[in-house]
Formats: sequence, C-alpha cells, structure tokens
Amino acid sequence: CQKHSYLIKHNTQLVLMENSSTVTDLILLGMTENPQLGVLLFGVFLIVYIVTVLGNLGLVVLMRVSPCLHTPMYFFLSNLSFLDVYFSSVTIPETLANLLSKLQAVCFLGCVTQMGLFIIFASAECNILASMAYDLYTAICHPLLYHITMSRVRRLKLVAGCYLGGLVNMVSVTTSITQLSFCQPHVLPHFCDIPLLSALACSDHWVTQILIVGCGGFTLFTSIMVILVSYLSVLMTILRIPSASGRQKAFSTCASHLTAVGLYCGTTMYTYFQPSQCGSQAGNQMVSVFYAMVIPVSNPLIYSLRNQEVKVALQKILKK
Repeated sequence: CQKHSYLIKHNTQLVLMENSSTVTDLILLGMTENPQLGVLLFGVFLIVYIVTVLGNLGLVVLMRVSPCLHTPMYFFLSNLSFLDVYFSSVTIPETLANLLSKLQAVCFLGCVTQMGLFIIFASAECNILASMAYDLYTAICHPLLYHITMSRVRRLKLVAGCYLGGLVNMVSVTTSITQLSFCQPHVLPHFCDIPLLSALACSDHWVTQILIVGCGGFTLFTSIMVILVSYLSVLMTILRIPSASGRQKAFSTCASHLTAVGLYCGTTMYTYFQPSQCGSQAGNQMVSVFYAMVIPVSNPLIYSLRNQEVKVALQKILKK
C-alpha cells in the first residue's frame, strides 16, 4: 500500500510538472450538488435570462420607434441595454448548462475568451454609467447648450471611448493571465471569473493581481469621480430651482441612474477589491451571480418603472 501510494503521489507530481505551463481543460462545477435544487435554479435563471433579453431589447426597440425618446439620454440608455444583453449572454448560458450536469470541461482558450468578453462588457457598462451622469449634468446644469454639447458626434465618441476602455482592460488582463503557470487542480465554481481563474495559478501572480486591481480600479475610480462631480453640480443646480414640482422632476430623473450606479459599483467593488482572505467562496459566488444576472435584468425595470417618459411612450405604442 505504501509503495502504491508513493507511485500515485510521484505520478501526480509528474503530471503537475508537465502541465505547469500549459492548461488544456478546466472543470466548471455547478452551483449545487443537489439535483432537485439544480433543476429549480435552472428554471429561475432561465426565466431571469429570458426576461433580461426581452426586457432590454424591448427597451431598445421602444426607444427606436418612439420619437419622444430620440434624445441623448436614451441613446446612452439603449447602449446600456445592449451591454446588459451581451453581459448576461457571456455567463448565464454557461451557468445554465452547469446546473444540469455535475461536471463540465471547458478549454482554457474558451475560458479566457469568456473572461475577456466579460471584461469588455463590464468595463464598458461602467463607462456608460459615467457618460449618462455627464449627460444628466449637461441637461440640468446647461440646458441651453445641451443639444450642442451632446451632439451626435460627441455621443458616438463617448460610446466608442467606453468600448475602447473595455478593450484595453481586456487585452492587458488576459495577456497577463495567459502568461501564468497553472499546476493546481483546474476547477472553477460556475464560470470563468477573473479572480477565480487567477487564483488557480501556481506561479507568482502578484503582477497579475496588481494589473487586475489597477485596470479595474482605474475604470471604476474615474467613473465614480465623473459621477460624483456631475451629481454634485446637479444637486447644487436642483436646489436653486424655485418650484417644488421642478425639483421633484429633476430628482426623479436622477433617481433611476443613481439606483443602477449603486447596484453595479457596489457589487463590483465587493468582488474585485476585497482582500483575498476575506469573504467566503459561497458569498463571493452569490455576489458574482448577482452582478452577472440580477443587475442586467434590473436595469430595464428601473428605467421603465421610474421613468415617466418611458411609460408614456409605452402606452402610446400599446394603444397603436
């Protein structure tokens, strides 16, 4: 028995040494080992995904066909809805497949591709939220110059910059991760998230960790600063509005965006900027599921239920 154990240990060390520089497959575990609970979660997540796609695409179509919604604010909102569809489509189908199987292998290139797309859409969404805050600042603080400042060319440049920032983050992080050596058991909980994949490396990955925090921190910090400065100016302008109804309308316009910003930025900071020793795996898993599934489905609800212009446009379309 001792000789057999030694051979197993020795062969395992050889396999790990041979695979320390190249990873071919990764194992994605399901979210639960209980088959009944897995079927229940599959049904819930499938409904969430369908509502996410239909809700966001429906919001985009509504903004396209309603002339009253052809404004810069809804241009950014339509891009946010498209991002939510792409954002959820990167992760939810893989999670649904894992819920119906105990183990599922995914190639390392496929995992990195999923992670790269996730980085692009997550970074772009953060930048879009900052652009929407700048749009609100321009509309409320400089209404006479609003349509000149937020011209079609300016809007296109802002959106292009949002996607370009996500592309830069993706190239930087994925390039660094592909240079790592992986010799631990290649097992991930449910999808290829950045901290989970980098934690599998057996080589020194402090440079990668700094790069992840640096790219994510720069994107999040600059977006939050734009949002804070914009809303500080908006608040000072709103308080100078003489009528109570005017102040209420201005605050109502900002409420939806602030709700979306709070949900997205809060969960992102918890996931990527907490110390590695803090937080349980189950807690981190639930938070990652929250921002990958709940936030994309909540944005159309937030902007449709709290926005009077969207309600009026929807009523007109339904009457027709």
